[in-house]
Amino acid sequence: MEDLRKTAEVLNDLVKINNDRIAGYEKAIAELPAADVDLKALFNSLIEQSERLKAELQQHISGWQNRVDGQTTTSGKIYRAWMDIKQTFAVDDRKAVLESCEFGEDAAQKAYRQAEEEEGISTAAKALISSQKTQLLASHDHIKQLRDRERVG
Repeated sequence: MEDLRKTAEVLNDLVKINNDRIAGYEKAIAELPAADVDLKALFNSLIEQSERLKAELQQHISGWQNRVDGQTTTSGKIYRAWMDIKQTFAVDDRKAVLESCEFGEDAAQKAYRQAEEEEGISTAAKALISSQKTQLLASHDHIKQLRDRERVG
């Protein structure tokens, strides 16, 4: 049986994950040297992706008049703290920035995987979660490819 409260809770958690992702990429953009225009453009597109995903989640939730959460998650705060530490040791290191971003993408994949496995959420929400997870996986794989290229180079 569908539990709309449970569905809204799961989708609100995914809104938080996307907030974390946006904050993480904003931080990465701020840390990158001006010469890394390619990564800055990529990270801006990933911010836009999360904004779109958030809007889809919020639209789905708003049908039930539940509160959409604008906060970030604790794990997201840990991600940004970890990224701060990494940057302290690796200023101007594209590989380190990409590794940090991949870490964040891994966290997003884990959150979406857990959301997909939740019992009692609506079929429509499961379909939305699955679609968004696929989109985020493509972004994850792109970041990973760029990181691997930096390792070789």
